[in-house]
Order: sequence, then C-alpha cells, then structure tokens
Amino acid sequence: MVEPLKVRNRTRLREKDAEQLARDLEQRLGARPWPDATPVDRGESQLGDVLVWKNRVMALVVKGEAGERVMLSVRGLLEAKPARGCVTVDMGAVKFVNNGADIMGPGIVEADVALQPGDLLWVRDERNKRPLAVGQALVPGTEMAKQPGKKVKNLHRVGDPLWDWEP
Repeated sequence: MVEPLKVRNRTRLREKDAEQLARDLEQRLGARPWPDATPVDRGESQLGDVLVWKNRVMALVVKGEAGERVMLSVRGLLEAKPARGCVTVDMGAVKFVNNGADIMGPGIVEADVALQPGDLLWVRDERNKRPLAVGQALVPGTEMAKQPGKKVKNLHRVGDPLWDWEP
C-alpha cells in the first residue's frame, strides 16, 4: 500500500505571487489555473512542494537544475482545461501511463512541437482528450511521436498519492 500524501507547513502565497504564477501557467498552457482571488497556499509533501487552492492540490513545484518550475496537477488540468503543452497517447498506452510508466515513443500519437527537453507537460488520451498524467519531456516535441525509446518521464498520474490527497 502506498503511503498517503501529507502536506505540511502550508503558507499563504502573497496575492501578487499567486497572480504571477497564474499568468505564467496561462501563457504556457493556454488556461487560467485559479480564476478568482481565492487564496493559494504552498505546502511541503514527501513528493515535493505543492500549491493548494480551495483545499485541492492544483499544482506541483518541480525543483531541478533550472530552478523551480510549476505545473498543474491532474486535478488542476481537469479544472483549467489547457490547450497547449501536451502529449497525446494512443488508447493502448493509457493503462501503462495510469500504472506510472514513463511514456514511450511508439505510444505517442502527437506532441506539442514547442516542447523542449526538460519542459513540464501533460499527457492525454487520444479518444477523450482528458488529462492522464503530468510529465517531463526528455526530447523535443518534434522528435516524440513514433520513434522508439523513452520520451516523457511520468511525474504524477491519476490514482497516485497526489491525486488521492484530501485535507
């Protein structure tokens, strides 16, 4: 059994910081993550820092060589309905993505050509166009579809502790 997510040390973001994060995500994904002035909290979890809005984990903070980057969680993606920054997988790959597997080239139907290695992205299925996972690009978007090998590292998916979190 997987240990439930624990979010500790929640602190309220300043309104202008939350607004800046919302603008950055809107520019990158084409959707506004939190549409109103409801406060946004940042908390620490065993999976890394998360952003909480209306008692739901709406985004995750990924730390790397390029500093901190924010990406909507699957719940955040379902609410915001973004238009850009995604990789579409065929229906045969869905069960593997849902089990936490990284996304391989042959399962990719299409990818946003603007994606670059290291970019955070979201994964959707080809039939319903619904978010399945959040990942990190390992190759440019132009090289993802139909070539063998690992193309996207799976960071968060439906059914993982981040998805199941309740305050």
